[in-house]
Amino acid sequence: MGILDRINSSEDIKQLKDYKLVPLCKEIREFLIDNLSKTGGHLASNLGTVELSVALHRVYDSSKDRIVFDVGHQSYTHKIITGRKEKFPTLRQYGGLSGYPKPNESDDDAFIAGHASNSVSVAVGMAKARTISGEDYDVVALLGDGALTGGLAYEGLAYAGASGEPMVIILNDNNMSIDTNVGGIAKLLQKMRVRQGYISFKRWYKAVFTKLPRLYAFNHRIKEWLKWHILPGNMFSSMGLYYLGPVDGHDVKELEHVLRWARDRREPVLVHVLTKKGKGCDFAEERPECYHGVGPFDPVTGELPPEKDSFSEKFGEYLCEFAEKNDRICAITAAMASGTGLDAFAKKFPDRFIDTGIAEGHSTAMAAGLAKQGMLPVFAVYSSFEQRGFDMLIHDISLLNLHVVLGIDRAGIVGGDGETHNGVFDVSYLSSVPGLTLLCPSNFNELHDMLESALFEINGPVAIRYPRGGEGRYKESRKEQESIIKEGSDVTLACYGTMVNEMLSAAEKLEKLGISAEIVKISAVKPENYPLCINSVRKTGRLVVSEEVCESGCVGERILTLAALSGVALNKVKLLNLGEGIVAHGDRALLMREKGIDAEAVAKAASELCRQ
Repeated sequence: MGILDRINSSEDIKQLKDYKLVPLCKEIREFLIDNLSKTGGHLASNLGTVELSVALHRVYDSSKDRIVFDVGHQSYTHKIITGRKEKFPTLRQYGGLSGYPKPNESDDDAFIAGHASNSVSVAVGMAKARTISGEDYDVVALLGDGALTGGLAYEGLAYAGASGEPMVIILNDNNMSIDTNVGGIAKLLQKMRVRQGYISFKRWYKAVFTKLPRLYAFNHRIKEWLKWHILPGNMFSSMGLYYLGPVDGHDVKELEHVLRWARDRREPVLVHVLTKKGKGCDFAEERPECYHGVGPFDPVTGELPPEKDSFSEKFGEYLCEFAEKNDRICAITAAMASGTGLDAFAKKFPDRFIDTGIAEGHSTAMAAGLAKQGMLPVFAVYSSFEQRGFDMLIHDISLLNLHVVLGIDRAGIVGGDGETHNGVFDVSYLSSVPGLTLLCPSNFNELHDMLESALFEINGPVAIRYPRGGEGRYKESRKEQESIIKEGSDVTLACYGTMVNEMLSAAEKLEKLGISAEIVKISAVKPENYPLCINSVRKTGRLVVSEEVCESGCVGERILTLAALSGVALNKVKLLNLGEGIVAHGDRALLMREKGIDAEAVAKAASELCRQ
């Protein structure tokens, strides 16, 4: 790590001699593999952007210029360069280095980035602010080609091209998001990639004719006129963006040259860069989808620890089971087939499997169209990503009461990904959708039974929310909207989903203190009608609700409202939740303890109520 040891800022990169850039990139890759093998993180995407990140810091000053990442999982090299390499042993751990750009972590991070397709919109806003305020800095948006499957990217590109604001948009084209890219844009980029020979010709042409500046300038004007008036333009040029590329994304000197050229044009420029996901690491290059986001692994062989059964995998397994019996069932993913457990469905029922790319709004609306024409669409999507589809949930699905099933994956605290990925707002926003039934399984058996009910028994839209990872100690399956799983007389403990495991542990702690706790498990959060819970509270006079969601719109608030409407006076209540819902990255159990929603916190709250 001889060269990397001396890199602590963007300025250090600029001072390096050209011949040191290639060995520096090699050292960065070795650093990434070594560190991520211990902590886990986003491996393949960062291995693919090493040269690009180095070139960016050779051209721009990230402490002043604004480099806006699109899905910041490709920002690790940027963090290494900007003085944070010593913190990599704490990556994605509580109190440690975030796996995404965070302005409150470093001034070199221009903007937070966890979801796709927004970078151009954010960057053009920054460019516009620069113009209005008369300041002097450059703006760059770095988006992956997977982000071009999201509609917001085109809104940003269209405005950026029309605005004339000087800025550079880098399209990191590796033919991948998490899984292989799909759709018309992927095919368009594939055609554009075959033009790499054109770049080689341009290098030769410039090397020869720059020795004859007048002839070069004359020929360049003719070429530009022909390009705009005779030759067909590409999509980006039609949007008003000056297109450069494709460029070899692993030639650091060529990248630096092209980025300087793009910056100095002082207009909206799109630089099309070709990279290989997992570059420089055999096992990550061969299976980039497996090493997109990983836990600790063997740095030599790439061997990953055996995976435990998860709600995601079980959801996909059960969906295949029901699809065998009903040919109207089809599955939709927004570029997350492996993440949501739909791989098996894709292989088994390819004609009924739909990958829309990173397009949650489109996926939700498409599900509405499928349902309207008699299909049984199931859209499996991460909780934090379906936030983008909220309008479609109401306008396209709810108003016609269409039978669409949503698998709301990664509900609750997700761990290392942190604020941008925690699924803590879904209970609030899904509960506001008219006519929607919201089910919360506590284990795999309940997931199976609830999916069966959602497909074949419940009318209208249905959402099933389940967490990342596996089940806990509670294994029974309850189909009732509510059930009392432990009777008691002193305090009511209300819960739903896998939080039942915390409640069972809390009840055991309370039993040792001589306190009898009654546990009410809610299986259907919506419709909002909890008679067993209200009756239990009427009996015990005390209530503790613990939820892995934000405070606004939480179930505890609804129970209190229903209790008041039922004439039950409650003054011994404790609602445990995640407050405004902004939860840092870190181990889930640790975060639950820190936020005061685990078994220990429940037992403490209940015992305090009983002492009042």
